[in-house]
Amino acid sequence: MAELDVSDGSFSGRTAWTRNLQTPLRTFLRTETGSAAVLLAAVVAALIWANADSASYERVWTTTLSISLGSAGVSQDIRGWIDTGLMALFFFVIGLEARREFDLGELRERRRVALPLLAGVGGMVAPVAIFLAINAGHDSIHGWGTAMSTDTAFALGLLALVGTGLPDRLRAYLLTVAVVDDIVALLVIAIAYSRHVSMTALLIGLGLFGCILLTRAADIHFGPIYFLFGAAVWVAFFKAGVDPVVAGLMGGVIALAYPAQRTDLERASDLFRLFREQPTGDLARTARGALRSAVSPNERLQTLWHPWTSYAIVPVFALANAGVHLSGGFLATAYSSPVTLGILFGYVVGKPVGIVGSTWLAERLSGDRLRAPVGWASVAGAGTIAGIGLTVSLLIASLAFRGADLAEAKVGVLSAAVVAAILTWLLVVATRRLPRRLRIRMLLGTPDLIVDLADPVDPDRDHLRGPVDAPVTVLEYGDFECPYCGQAEPVLRELLRDFGDVAYVWRHLPLNDVHPNAQRAAEAAEAAAAQGAFWEMHDLLLERQNELGYRDLIGYADQLGLDVERFEEDLRTRDGAARIAQDVDSADLSAVSGTPTFFVNALRHYGAYDIATLSAAVKAARARELVRPSA
Repeated sequence: MAELDVSDGSFSGRTAWTRNLQTPLRTFLRTETGSAAVLLAAVVAALIWANADSASYERVWTTTLSISLGSAGVSQDIRGWIDTGLMALFFFVIGLEARREFDLGELRERRRVALPLLAGVGGMVAPVAIFLAINAGHDSIHGWGTAMSTDTAFALGLLALVGTGLPDRLRAYLLTVAVVDDIVALLVIAIAYSRHVSMTALLIGLGLFGCILLTRAADIHFGPIYFLFGAAVWVAFFKAGVDPVVAGLMGGVIALAYPAQRTDLERASDLFRLFREQPTGDLARTARGALRSAVSPNERLQTLWHPWTSYAIVPVFALANAGVHLSGGFLATAYSSPVTLGILFGYVVGKPVGIVGSTWLAERLSGDRLRAPVGWASVAGAGTIAGIGLTVSLLIASLAFRGADLAEAKVGVLSAAVVAAILTWLLVVATRRLPRRLRIRMLLGTPDLIVDLADPVDPDRDHLRGPVDAPVTVLEYGDFECPYCGQAEPVLRELLRDFGDVAYVWRHLPLNDVHPNAQRAAEAAEAAAAQGAFWEMHDLLLERQNELGYRDLIGYADQLGLDVERFEEDLRTRDGAARIAQDVDSADLSAVSGTPTFFVNALRHYGAYDIATLSAAVKAARARELVRPSA
């Protein structure tokens, strides 16, 4: 069951049990970055519309829309439905990503929670302090929440545009800080900007949410049930006077994230094969259920909702909220207003000072036990680009301000986004001018990286090609019958030729449910290894993947000049099976679900494996080694 993923180029296919394990974080980042252009277009459209015909702009978004059932119902203007209804789905996706980070991402090691938590909180406290200082003595001081939250999508999109050359780990670090940022912002909305709270309606909402937890505990996977309960919780929170976007985040954080298990994948593969042989409705339903249950609820929901929130919901929100009528007189008033200045300086000054300062303080007070996964230039870049606070900032502004104050707040938010992008670009330009070694250290730092490879490379046990003490090791989990492993083999040969200080390790992962000859081919390689000819047999097997029958394997042993009688005896007694089983167990521990899967210095390599992509991964690993404390 071979699958070819052409999204990352021609060298990105994998043979999997049922699917390719793409990293959810990379998918999340790619969607966020791509949606930034749509969000920017929505902001520009809102400004053009509001300045061309401000009356029609307000008339559209203030049109009342009511939904009623008998005597009960909910009535809001269209902007209110967007801010409380559609944005609940946005925070639902934020909750999903937060849970994924805790279950599978950077925060799965709980000791790593402290630093992004402190950086996120510091990046909110400093802007709020600046806003309060500027607005002290003014009625606008109650709008302090407007100056604290980062727009994840817009920040990541502009970072991709102006931050060329910054490491990918910066984007992951910024996303982790932004998740903390969004959760705290939501708590502020719920506590500081909610109306008078009705405890009866709130308790009903919490009780309905308890029903969702019970349904999940009963392992029920029927989506409409969760949708109905979720809608009921939303209505209860709305009636309680608590901003119902809180319900969205609560729903997201309870969705578990976990890697696909090999047993589930094999079961799904078997059921699909039965359906292929006998395509009946019952088997179709059973196979579909097996495929669905093999993927975590978190990933299924992100796949469904994340594109909608990024490409539709957030841009619609910006279109409804970013419009402000601009004129020379109004801008002069706005840029002397404490509201505009508090938001502008809060974001442009407070965000970088808060994030960099809290990160530095955490490292010093912890004796470097807490350390950012990137260098200080990257931390500063995260601080400056975090000054883009479009989505949540406009949401809080709409709750905190009215009339002229709201218009001035919008000017402050939009101005801060422009200045933050410019500051980030200037920082990138300055970093590029540093000497190479200092530049690498400033970008990458000396991070204590999470190791993805559960079973470390052991030169005394593993099949290793290249220098034993090489600074970079590329490890592949492979299958001799997998066509994509055959495709990758000449690329790896070229990589070893180009980099004399790279070691290559092969570990067996025969996918017996899709490749009937893979196990025996792996055992043949181990039989050859017993005679000191593993790599010769390895190369021959990948070269002749369509000829892996028993007689073919015996012929290869004879061709390589091996003791054929001993080779045949080892095959018959399956002497290499235990060694192969160890590799398969280690693949399970590292959540490997297909071949080929690569690890570069124990970090999982995602995406394509053409020579350019693998060379870039090797160079990045070299750079990390260069700035390691031991170096």
